[in-house]
Amino acid sequence: MHGTPEIPMYAAGDLVPLGRTGLTVSRLGLGLAPIGGMFEAVPPERAAATVERAWELGVRLYDTAPVYGYGRSETRTGAVLRGRPRAAYVLCTKVGRLIEPGGPDTQDIWADPPPGLGPRLDYSAAAVRRSLEESLERLGLDRVDVLHIHDPDEDYPTALGEAYRALAELRDAGTVGAVSLGVNHADVAARFLREAPAPGPDCVLIAGRWTLLDRSALTELLPLCAARGTAVMAAGVVTPGLRAGEIEAVRAACDRHGVPVLAAALQFPLTHPAVATVLVGARSPEEIERNAAHLAHPIPPALWEELDAVLP
Repeated sequence: MHGTPEIPMYAAGDLVPLGRTGLTVSRLGLGLAPIGGMFEAVPPERAAATVERAWELGVRLYDTAPVYGYGRSETRTGAVLRGRPRAAYVLCTKVGRLIEPGGPDTQDIWADPPPGLGPRLDYSAAAVRRSLEESLERLGLDRVDVLHIHDPDEDYPTALGEAYRALAELRDAGTVGAVSLGVNHADVAARFLREAPAPGPDCVLIAGRWTLLDRSALTELLPLCAARGTAVMAAGVVTPGLRAGEIEAVRAACDRHGVPVLAAALQFPLTHPAVATVLVGARSPEEIERNAAHLAHPIPPALWEELDAVLP
């Protein structure tokens, strides 16, 4: 399905072009939802140490969002990255949700969010510009490199008709380097790419749809991105939910080739040429260290052939 001819040898700090954007990213990116308190609270010192360790390992792509901990992730991310040369990394954040007092679109996955604050869905052009201004204030930086439209399926007509138009204007003005989508559904991303005015989004961050288990992005999205030069960031690549038989088959195949299952899961998305980078979340320095080690583990092509045979 992916035709990898050679053993991939990746390092977290390998730098590659991000499609047509002119930006350069590391093969491993750090997803910053966990340090915002996703599922469990993360002390600020550990959050900072996680970002610091990622930097030491060569990670130069950082992805956050206003909704991650209702501003907390952006604040913690900026506190570390402000001390780094601005041209040396690519920073992504998102639009589509404003964080404000009494925001009604709360999510129960955030542990101990700032009291009184909540997100409000808003994909209008005015909200996009306000969201960027507020993100920059929380980050303490003068620009972000990539702006994703976050979950455009929540209000697709406005996301396409207003949010994308506003982001395209910011891109044309040089305020942001690239316009992107941050999505969980490959069909939504493919539709957006087809329907957005040219040149369309420069990137797509797709979560959980190009993994060992779920390859639905291969149906339309990945070929479309490859044809258009649209860079893909793969996230959510270690997906739960494998049926018992599939878990056993994957583990057995990996064991035969001396490859950790997590190494196969992390490297699989990079077997498609449209994928520039893999984003992983981490809430501790040790976690990002493990991810970097798994990305670097050699994998023989024969393993991919076996996994193709045992997985859908």
